[in-house]
Amino acid sequence: MQNSQYEEQYKKQVIDFFDSRTTYDNDYTIHRALPLLKLVTLQKGQKVLDMATGTGIIAIAAAQIVGSEGKVIGVDFSSGMLAQAQQKIIELGLQNIELIEADAEYINFDNESFDAILCSTAIVYFKDIPAALSKWYRFLKPGGMVGFSCCSEVSCGAPLMIAACAKYGISLTNINERTGTTEKCKNLLEAAGFQDIRVKIQQLGFYRSLEQSREWNGGWFHPQENPLLEVSFEQMAELNTQYSKEVEAQVTEQGVWYENMTFFVTGRKL
Repeated sequence: MQNSQYEEQYKKQVIDFFDSRTTYDNDYTIHRALPLLKLVTLQKGQKVLDMATGTGIIAIAAAQIVGSEGKVIGVDFSSGMLAQAQQKIIELGLQNIELIEADAEYINFDNESFDAILCSTAIVYFKDIPAALSKWYRFLKPGGMVGFSCCSEVSCGAPLMIAACAKYGISLTNINERTGTTEKCKNLLEAAGFQDIRVKIQQLGFYRSLEQSREWNGGWFHPQENPLLEVSFEQMAELNTQYSKEVEAQVTEQGVWYENMTFFVTGRKL
C-alpha cells in the first residue's frame, strides 16, 4: 500500500473511531486532560490553541480561565467529537471559543498568534510529530508555552497486543514509541526550539475485570504502518485467542491491571 493511501486510510480509521465515541466524557478522560492546565499557567485575556480538542475538555476549561477578553480555538477532524464540544459550549453560554473542523496536523495559523498551545493525549496520532512541534513553536508568541500529554511505551495494553501478534510473526510498532519516555519527550521539544522543558509523570492506571480486559477487536493505530490491515478474518480470530491468553496470564485478585503511565510535558518559547 502506498504511503498516501495508507495515510488516508489511517486518518479515516482514527476519525471513525472518535466519531463513534458518543459518550466520551467521564472521570478518566477528564482527569487525564486537566492536569495540563495546572502546568501551563493561563492568564485573563490570553489566546489559546487546543489541538485535537475532541469534546473540548481542555478548550472549555481554558476559556473559563482566559475570560471574555481572551479566546480559545479548538481544532479537531472528528465532527462527532466537535458536536459534543459545541453542545457543552452552548449549555455553558461561552462566547470565547471557536471550533474548527480540520486536521490538527496540517492546519496553519499566523506566526506568534497564541500565548499557549495544548494537545491532550493526541500528539501520538500525528504522522510527523517534530514537524507539528516546529509549527506550534512558530504559532506561539515569545514567552508562550506548549503543553501536551502522552503515555509511556508500556501503557494502554500495547505490550500484550504486540506479544500476541509476535507469536504469529506479526511485528507491531507501538504508537506510543515516539513519545514513550520522558527523555524522548524532552528531546522532541528541544529539537523544536523550546526551553524550560518539564515533564510531570502521573500513573492513571486502574484494574479492569478479565472480561473487560479481553476485549480487543483487532484495532491498532499507527500513522506509518498497520500490518493488521492485511490480516484475514481467520487470522484475526487466532490473534484474539492468543491475546486473551496473554491477558489471562496477568490476572490478579484485583483484576487485570491497565497500565497508563502518563507524561504531562511543557516547554516555553523564549
